Amino acid sequence: MTARAAALFAAVALAAGTPASAQKRKLAFDERVAIMRGLTAEFATAKVPLPRSKKPLQVTAEGAWEKKAWDAAGMEFGPAARAGDQVQISRVEIEDDKLILELNGGFRGGRKWYDRIEVGMGSGSRTTPINRGNTSAPGGTAIALLFPKGVPALEAAAFKKMLAPVLDFEKRSATEQYMDALPPEIQSAIKEKRAAEGLDRDQVLLALGRPRNKVRETQDGVETEEWIYGLPPGKITFVTFTGSKVTRVKDTYAGLGGAITEPLPPR
Repeated sequence: MTARAAALFAAVALAAGTPASAQKRKLAFDERVAIMRGLTAEFATAKVPLPRSKKPLQVTAEGAWEKKAWDAAGMEFGPAARAGDQVQISRVEIEDDKLILELNGGFRGGRKWYDRIEVGMGSGSRTTPINRGNTSAPGGTAIALLFPKGVPALEAAAFKKMLAPVLDFEKRSATEQYMDALPPEIQSAIKEKRAAEGLDRDQVLLALGRPRNKVRETQDGVETEEWIYGLPPGKITFVTFTGSKVTRVKDTYAGLGGAITEPLPPR
């Protein structure tokens, strides 16, 4: 046996002997979508000072973080949020061993220029901030929630609980407040994860997530947009928008070859 063959044999034997529990489990597409949908745009209150950092601030699944590293980042780039400031998750990224949450637009994000403007009524008068009562954080940053064995398929509430030592999500979220203001029939469709006529694009995204494909067409001067969900073999859902609202929802079934048939009638 040559040295190269021996090395290859040893590598194969080592891989075969690796227990399944030690291998990183990769999330399925729908699991990734559920996590991103459950965390994106959520608000939280900083429980500890959060520094601006070019690299995501690391937090373990047990809620531990390296205070010295965070303090060093704060000394170099300044604060992203003080304890008590409100932050918002502006982007969610899922890597093999970490969940990255961009807060307030990330390192280059933060308050808008007009949040710092003050106005007065003539020379020597007292100035007043235009945006009074603003408790949002002065800057943006990112947090990486670490999972050495791979990001687990958990609901958003579980990830929020892991972050509880640094972020407080207990106040009602933006999604919850938005849902409460919707008509009951639209709330039902979103909770049941189905599209329905009359929903707008944001509501369909809450119900079904991002579509696999989008198709636009114009017939007789009327422009429509069709969102397509699902993969063969299985159910394929076509959601048609005319203007800003859903005007048609059609479910079909696609077999292994991609051929589409009408769904079977209910028994």
